[in-house]
Amino acid sequence: MKKILLWILGIALVGIIGVGATGYYFVEKTTSKVHSNDVTLSKRSDTKTNAGQPVAYLLLGTDTGSLGRTDKGRTDTMIVMVLNPKTQTTTMISLERDTLIHINGNYAKLNAAYAYGDAQAAVDEVNQLLNIKLDGYLLVNMGGLQKLVDAVGGVTVTSPLTFSYEGYNFTQNQSASLDGNGALAFSRMRYDDPEGDYGRQIRQQLVIQSIMNKMKTNPTSVLSTTFLNAVSDNVRSDVSLTSAKNLALKYKPAAENIKRDQMKGTGEMIDGVSYQTISNDEFNRVHTEVTNALK
Repeated sequence: MKKILLWILGIALVGIIGVGATGYYFVEKTTSKVHSNDVTLSKRSDTKTNAGQPVAYLLLGTDTGSLGRTDKGRTDTMIVMVLNPKTQTTTMISLERDTLIHINGNYAKLNAAYAYGDAQAAVDEVNQLLNIKLDGYLLVNMGGLQKLVDAVGGVTVTSPLTFSYEGYNFTQNQSASLDGNGALAFSRMRYDDPEGDYGRQIRQQLVIQSIMNKMKTNPTSVLSTTFLNAVSDNVRSDVSLTSAKNLALKYKPAAENIKRDQMKGTGEMIDGVSYQTISNDEFNRVHTEVTNALK
């Protein structure tokens, strides 16, 4: 099964931020639909966004094909994204999906928190692991991935390695302009990467960064009907409409500088299942990275 690429979430979030005040009118209905399926909406970030303070959201990508599927899948992509308009910085920290956790006293992987619970359960687990307090989440399925990329006119990335995948060829240190299919191939490959899933995380982040750069130079590109439909059909969030408006009005400077990081562990087999175990030092390092980004 194809794995979801988290950067779609980045498109949705940055799309709201990038259009600024004039674009908010056009995205209001879309953002309403994005969280229309949530029983309750999170208001915890409203106080922060009203004041233009730094906020941290969890970006979740499920491995399902569309929101209408009966199986909700697992969040195979998880990124903590901190938006800080004061320092004009966005920080992205990828979390390893195979991180060892415990659910009801049993061994489990971090990407199972959503499968066994819901998006809030995934947020709660990340909060506990990193000793932080996230301000909300954005959840996307992979059904609209190609549509979203095509709707913004494609992406341009510089490949960190040479590889071929699904009919696409990439060369180390050479830039490539990609449509939705190409971006999917660039972000999906894992087994031929010496860094495995960690290498895939880097390529996912590169696509997010490319989209954010595009939003800075041409923010109105997210106002097309095609883009807005792709977002509203494939993204869900507990970020309130008030916070979405605040993001549009106050947080565009956060896209000026992009910082990328990863939480890394070591492989371990437990009862025949492969996990990534994270050291306390690494948990503490990521905790410090998030808290510093929020200052």
